[in-house]
Amino acid sequence: MIQFYQDLQDYGRGFLTAAITVLAITLLTIILSWVFGLLAALAKRSEIVFFRKIAEFYIWFIRGTPALIQVFIIYFGVPEFGLSFSPFVAGVIALAMNSGAYVAEILRSGLNAIPKSQIETSYALGMSRSDVMRRIILPQVFRIVLPSLTNEAIAALKNTSLLSTITVMDVTLYAQTIISSTFRPFEFYIAASVIYLLMTSLLTQFSSWIERRQERYQ
Repeated sequence: MIQFYQDLQDYGRGFLTAAITVLAITLLTIILSWVFGLLAALAKRSEIVFFRKIAEFYIWFIRGTPALIQVFIIYFGVPEFGLSFSPFVAGVIALAMNSGAYVAEILRSGLNAIPKSQIETSYALGMSRSDVMRRIILPQVFRIVLPSLTNEAIAALKNTSLLSTITVMDVTLYAQTIISSTFRPFEFYIAASVIYLLMTSLLTQFSSWIERRQERYQ
């Protein structure tokens, strides 16, 4: 017990800072992945062949390659073309692009679940395409796909541990730093696991709260 309080005093603040970094990366990743995913889902349904092919290639490539390789491509590969990013920015871009491909498929399934008769009726009432998408389609799609989006957000949070390989000081890298000086891997990997578990649990509870609110206003 004495050792626990000593560790909490010595490393607690560092773990808190690392956890805040993870949450910041996760939040940015979720926002950008929804943007990428929505664009890809709409492009895949587009009547323009070029847009469809680009979206199909993006989804095919991202879902068919490891997330870690994608992180390395953004951080180590892209600078060869004269465009370099900090580890934080590269990590956010890579994780958002990775998650966006899965979000695109989630949204596509949600869009396919909307009856075409609703869309045709909206057009018949004189609504524009953008109004139909914003006021009719997307609110329903959001309710349908919210559980799947939550699962993808949790996956994005856990994928932040991959960024320790490009020196982002997240929970994983901070734990590894401590282990290298204390030679106590079991305790500090367990500590890192508990922190990730708390964050994913909070994210799940937040999603459940949103679902309950959505059901209340249906």
